[in-house]
Amino acid sequence: MAFSQASVSGYVYEDGNKNQKKENREKGIEGIAVSNGAQVVLTDKNGRYSLPVQDGQTIFVIKPSGYMTPVNGNNLPQYYYQYKPKGSPADLKYKGSAPTGELPKEINFALNRQNESKNFDILVFGDPQPYTEKQLDYFRRAIVNEVKNTKKNAVLGISLGDLVGDNLSLQKPYADVMKEIGLPWYNVMGNHDMNYEAKEDRLSDETFESNFGPANYSFNYGNVHFMVLDDILYPDPRDNKGYWGGFREDQLQFIENDLKLVDKNKLIVVSFHIPLDHKNEDNFRNSDRQKLFDNLAPFKNALLLSAHTHIQQQLFYGKEAGWNGSKDLHEYNAGTTCGDWWSGTSDDLGLPTSTMRDGTAKGYSFISFSDSDYKMKYKTAGKPEDYQINLYVPKVVPFPSKTSAKVLANFFMGSKKDKVEYRIDGGKWEDMQYDETVDPNFAMSVFKWDTTQTMLAGRRPSNPEMSKHIWIGEFPKKLSLGKHKVEVKATDMYGNEFSATEEFDVRDQIIIP
Repeated sequence: MAFSQASVSGYVYEDGNKNQKKENREKGIEGIAVSNGAQVVLTDKNGRYSLPVQDGQTIFVIKPSGYMTPVNGNNLPQYYYQYKPKGSPADLKYKGSAPTGELPKEINFALNRQNESKNFDILVFGDPQPYTEKQLDYFRRAIVNEVKNTKKNAVLGISLGDLVGDNLSLQKPYADVMKEIGLPWYNVMGNHDMNYEAKEDRLSDETFESNFGPANYSFNYGNVHFMVLDDILYPDPRDNKGYWGGFREDQLQFIENDLKLVDKNKLIVVSFHIPLDHKNEDNFRNSDRQKLFDNLAPFKNALLLSAHTHIQQQLFYGKEAGWNGSKDLHEYNAGTTCGDWWSGTSDDLGLPTSTMRDGTAKGYSFISFSDSDYKMKYKTAGKPEDYQINLYVPKVVPFPSKTSAKVLANFFMGSKKDKVEYRIDGGKWEDMQYDETVDPNFAMSVFKWDTTQTMLAGRRPSNPEMSKHIWIGEFPKKLSLGKHKVEVKATDMYGNEFSATEEFDVRDQIIIP
């Protein structure tokens, strides 16, 4: 497709009567960033901007702190104008954008003042990924209905891609469900949100863009600059099959041009779908990750958010990964709202348990920001807030207790940086040993499917995988006969403390005659 070059101009203004039309008495706002997805410019003293624009680009305002863009009926922020004069390609299976025709004389962006504290919370969802209307209903009942009551101080939310599972006709119903949460909601493009018929990467998000706006954008809240990126190259430029983690050249330009206008004391939060796997270039193009790292390095504080894996892990990048910031760069690879793709037997609400392959229960996260610092916490769907650790403790151990059995603690948000301790019967606290191993509770839930004589309701879970947040403790040798209690406490990297308890019996060993 040939690009036709044109230019666009307009105003970013304070919309006093909130009718989204610039009137003479409504003043423009100086110093607001506006982008075409590659270049970024600031408005002049009258609030005016001017940018080059090409067929297929989206012009958008970068929401400044202290202001909000309008939202539509589904609480999706309205901060962009898509320039697609001929519309999306006609051969796409799922509908894209209708033709936008010629550029208007001006493209103006309305902003409304709002009070924004530097202390605020956001909600983070990993892959909802419903493949059917039934699964979208699971998502509504398991996650959205709960979040309406648990959102507390959250001011906005982000879904980290795979909003749906290949069936892009579910994107609008997903948005209809999400509006019930009642917060402005920002969406990331996932590999299951793509138009698979696309012959070039920039056309793979036509349906996503028509439903949610640009796949690459940024906005500010408090002292945080949020950047959202589509990090899926499709078709894979290596062989034209499948996809590859990485960025196009225009995206790399946007990252550079956006960040160079941001105060270096701000916290930068970059959200994308595929994690930046620095150990395997088959998953993510090394040169693209390095360019992102280089643009983030001057900032004192940065945080990366990803999903995609359907496990949960805390990743830290240092010099060996090409990161040259003042401290390790943290990527939170979030667990998913659909868990293990809605698998397993049903829970207390009659919904698939859907525990992830690393033993993480399905759920969502809160990130609490305090100026340019952050803390995060996981919330398991359908469980109390303090349910952060799942213990595996044998029900019975022999007397005298010489046993190779172990106490295992799966601390869902854990990482090697955390301290996990245990004690038995109120004794001395002792360190548990970090170990990357399979969660035995989850393994047993899978084996149940393989050993049953009758079919179970639901779908067999995926096979267990090594978990990145398990700690192990041994049983002491001198335990008396009878009931005992094991307590585990975990202290995370932010200083938060969580605990869990379980009982077990010590009984006389039965000797085979």
